[in-house]
Amino acid sequence: MKQIIECVPNISEGRNQNIINQVVEEIEKVEGVKLLDVDPGKTTNRTVITFVGEPEQVCQSAFLVVKKAQELIDMRGHHGDHPRFGATDVCPLIPVANITMEEVMELARKLGKRIAEELNIPVYCYESAAFTPERKNLAVCRSGEYEALKDRLGKEGQKPDFGPTQWSEQVAKSGATAVGARDFLLAVNYNLNTTSTRRANAIAFDVREKGRPKREGGKPNGKPVLDENGKKIWIPGTLKGTKAIGWYIEEYGIAQVSMNITNATQTPLHVCFDEVCNKAQARGVRVTGVEVVGLLPKKTLIDAGKYYLAKQKRSLGVSEEELIKIAVKSMGLDDLKPFKPEEKVIEYLIEDRSKKKLVDMTCKAFADETASESPAPGGGSISAYCGALSASLATMVANLSSHKAGWDDRWKEFSDVAEQGQKLKDELIALVDEDTNAFNVLFNAFSLPKKTDEEKLARSRAIEEATLYAISVPYRTLQRSFDCFDICIKMIETGNPNSVTDAAVGILCAKAACIGAFMNMKINLAGLQDKSACDGMFAHAQQLVDKACEIEKQYTAKVLEQISK
Repeated sequence: MKQIIECVPNISEGRNQNIINQVVEEIEKVEGVKLLDVDPGKTTNRTVITFVGEPEQVCQSAFLVVKKAQELIDMRGHHGDHPRFGATDVCPLIPVANITMEEVMELARKLGKRIAEELNIPVYCYESAAFTPERKNLAVCRSGEYEALKDRLGKEGQKPDFGPTQWSEQVAKSGATAVGARDFLLAVNYNLNTTSTRRANAIAFDVREKGRPKREGGKPNGKPVLDENGKKIWIPGTLKGTKAIGWYIEEYGIAQVSMNITNATQTPLHVCFDEVCNKAQARGVRVTGVEVVGLLPKKTLIDAGKYYLAKQKRSLGVSEEELIKIAVKSMGLDDLKPFKPEEKVIEYLIEDRSKKKLVDMTCKAFADETASESPAPGGGSISAYCGALSASLATMVANLSSHKAGWDDRWKEFSDVAEQGQKLKDELIALVDEDTNAFNVLFNAFSLPKKTDEEKLARSRAIEEATLYAISVPYRTLQRSFDCFDICIKMIETGNPNSVTDAAVGILCAKAACIGAFMNMKINLAGLQDKSACDGMFAHAQQLVDKACEIEKQYTAKVLEQISK
């Protein structure tokens, strides 16, 4: 499995599109790296760039970004509303798939060392790549920003981790760069119905983990209260894993609370949104929406959608698209401009959309493709689709039951069933294309050359592996389709009685899916050399098919009797 990391360099240029374009072009020079997002800000005079790929390629692209930014950006004339100390201000690496934080930490340190040695740029390592506990905090690395860098470079305890420790014309132009390894960071701005930076800052201090300094008499203009060591005493904010400040955005004509959520698992976006709303309301201010800076994981929106549906006592078992829509509307993600999930959600941007999927076809196109002379999609894909329809019907009945008048106290009961149904539906939908893929893998194995003994042996092994794959896919279809009986039965017995036949049709679809998947397993078994490898799989499959037939017979009779009364 491929290791995937993300890189999110922030360059100190958000106004000159020509410079931004030249920097971004460097990323796409490296094969295998995918540019996900470019988000310039005029007021901050800063551009957030996001790209992903395998570690070696991403690190090469990151180096090229820093090199081009050094060439084109002169920090001696830079001004903007965001803290900064270099042409490439920060360059964090983030684990995405099949790679540990420890591995990413080593990559970040190696990248930082290369930037320092080859480009002569002072480099500070931060977050998980930091060499000291203090430098885990980016604010410590960037203390005093660019203007303080000249004095800091040579001071003990403030020197960079790599690179020059003396001020020069070259360093004056480039500034320093912070290279880090961190978890996924959510950068969001809460839009306020005020122009007051002071009010925005007050709200930010209320919620951010660091909080605000304790002052004498509790007055904003009172002297800071010091501890026995002469250090300020801080009153913590209410949201752990967050950093926030208030500012005025001339571009929009409003003040915002700008927040970085450094641990979205501990403190999700929807929790932050509600808390900022509460603190704003206490100060006579209203949050009108949220602006997402850069990208965000799909889970952030899914979790938020479920959270707000639960508050309404509505079923959480709805489609991914519907959950995202609820999240967008609940938090006002489209307050300042349209929010397009396909452009903001990292998983959607990573998807290879050039590859056509059967499940993306219309019903008619899918039926036409099945009816064509092509052998795929065939019975395996259709079985998986029948299973998906079974799950969908049970989910529909659960959602209708959850929202039925007079049943409000039972909404969670039906919501749980609907969530289970959505999960089964999604798994079976994926198996529609995977079954066709399994056929193609087997077909390609049979097409391998067989002129020499080596080629014959390689072909034989490929066919055996492909055959096992072609058996395992319908087996999974059979298992997931059988799982659909559970939710269909629940909806027949406890769901909205007006929809009992819908759940019964779900039973019929599940049975068809189980038998169809079993047939596809058996026909592929004929081509397997070592049939004993599948003995346990087929014994279990036969048991499920027998039970499926019994369940269908029992509940079809039960529903027919019920609707005949």
